Amino acid sequence: MGAASTMVTLTPSTAHTTLGPAFYDEVVPAHFPELTLRYRNQRAAATVGLDTLTEAQWIEHFGRFVPIPGSLTTPLALRYHGHQFQAYNADLGDGRGFLFAQLQDDAGRLLDLGTKGSGRTPWSRMGDGRLTLKGGVREVLATAMLEALGVDTSKSLSLVETGEELERSDEPSPTRASVLVRLSHGHVRIGTFQRLGFLGDTGNLGRLLDYALATYLPGVAPPGDNARAEKFLAAVAERVAATGADWLAAGFVHGVLNSDNINITGESFDYGPWRFLPHYDPNFTAAYFDQTGLYAFGRQPDALAWNLTRLAEVLLPLGSHDGLEAALNRFWPAFQQAMWSAALRRLALLPRGAAEDAELVVRIFGFLHSSGIRYEQFWFDWRGGTLSAGRAARSPAADAYAGDAFAPVRAALAPYVATGTANLDHPYFARAVPRTMLIDEVEALWAPIAERDDWSALHRVLGEIEEMRQAYAGDAKSSARPAASS
Repeated sequence: MGAASTMVTLTPSTAHTTLGPAFYDEVVPAHFPELTLRYRNQRAAATVGLDTLTEAQWIEHFGRFVPIPGSLTTPLALRYHGHQFQAYNADLGDGRGFLFAQLQDDAGRLLDLGTKGSGRTPWSRMGDGRLTLKGGVREVLATAMLEALGVDTSKSLSLVETGEELERSDEPSPTRASVLVRLSHGHVRIGTFQRLGFLGDTGNLGRLLDYALATYLPGVAPPGDNARAEKFLAAVAERVAATGADWLAAGFVHGVLNSDNINITGESFDYGPWRFLPHYDPNFTAAYFDQTGLYAFGRQPDALAWNLTRLAEVLLPLGSHDGLEAALNRFWPAFQQAMWSAALRRLALLPRGAAEDAELVVRIFGFLHSSGIRYEQFWFDWRGGTLSAGRAARSPAADAYAGDAFAPVRAALAPYVATGTANLDHPYFARAVPRTMLIDEVEALWAPIAERDDWSALHRVLGEIEEMRQAYAGDAKSSARPAASS
């Protein structure tokens, strides 16, 4: 293994093993016939001291899964249950992924290196444990876009093509295979707690609660606190609310908000049939199999609240009914505040007060609904508020801004002051249209890869997304959003 980064020292951990074997199964990675590195997130690697690896070393660790010294010696398939489209499934767990390693990042947080497509596990059921190359590319794009737009998300660290051909019913087959490694602030899900509740294992439920508090939510409740379950639930509710608000501000639809896909840190992860909105539409769905629109764009907050209620139920043996109910009720006020903060962050505007901020957000969404303009175009055009009036007048949506329907938004924007991080002189804001990642754009990036193994368009667009991230990088999360734990 290469030397640690000069900026960040590699700090391995085996923290998850302290929970004991009741929480995971040791597994053997798949052996792949051919390994070709397709994506390497050097910036994310630098945060954990992996940026100095050679390409050969990188493939050894993230294609052959040679252990990182000092971390896990054997990959762990994590055990969990969950509600899938609100139907309980006790036959879940890591079926095509595992926890490969744990490292501390440059902020001192414990991060997981988790995989997708790394082979069969005891929880694979009828699956082959593999990931399509297209699925890997889609997750790389999702995480890059969400990070650029300020959403608390896992990072796609590595994508390696594996030389296998897969049969899939929902895309042309045979199709190419890959293995993805993501960098996440933990993989403890609501479903991890649900499994122990289903088994009636109150002892391990308490151990998991204490581990989650100490590892991911330090300072929320000290060891032995009789109200630790209630305080934990309140903290999780606030973090999940903040991420849900950020999704809406970004125009993002996760697609599969099952309880096994909700991380107790609030971090967004595990991207399957995701979509970004072309236009504001509360009923817009991402998954073709979501025929009732359960996880539609506008119903995502409800889905998150529903999942949090399931967590509250599981925690009942460790807390009081009234206390857990009060903690659960923190979600909607937290979401409302986070929605105002997310909108102001996207516009790089300083808050004025609850009433004024709420009125601005209501007027914005009313205009987006009535005008039908491109969703991302609005946030791009009006970053900095009235400082961008000239830019907005040159926008493809300029006619909509000149109409009567926009007048209430313009009036609401007028008293707002831009933050010092609006960054409007960045070259990104000289564009006529923002970088977006709608489904037709995803397909256009995939086509040259599938047809002639041409990756140039993907890398060009990833460069544009990085430019967008840098343009928005000065934005600080609102104080209403819970700070990242350390």
